[in-house]
Amino acid sequence: MFFFKFKNHISLFAFFILVILNACKLQEPSKNHGIVFLKNRSEKLELNKTNKNDVIRIIGQPHTKSINNNNDWIYIERVLTKGEYHKLGQNILKSNNVLVLSFNKYGILEKKIFLDKNDKKRLKFSNRETQNELTQKSFVEKLLTSIKEKMYRNK
Repeated sequence: MFFFKFKNHISLFAFFILVILNACKLQEPSKNHGIVFLKNRSEKLELNKTNKNDVIRIIGQPHTKSINNNNDWIYIERVLTKGEYHKLGQNILKSNNVLVLSFNKYGILEKKIFLDKNDKKRLKFSNRETQNELTQKSFVEKLLTSIKEKMYRNK
């Protein structure tokens, strides 16, 4: 009789474990930033047919517009996911997409450029640095800063 009760407890326990594990989803956790499924939405845009209102209806307002030209719109999508056990759960960049749309003076889409994570690795950046004269310290400010450092260094 004791064996019968113990066997029922094991099967009941196994049933609950099975139900709990069945309810768990095996999809990876992700953090989205920007427009979700940007690639799919960009495929709906047709060159020389789509206007600015259609783009706003399909994708939404742009994240940023070009500094020199308000007819260049930029959309961003970024998806982070958790790493495997050997990465110790660090965030890994799953996708990093940028869509650049250029409109003519009538608001019709002329050019669309879609850049994914691999395309951006091939971009080359200049190593030159811009000098900023506005944030450079004056002689008096440099002198006072050095005196202040010497005062607090002796404490």
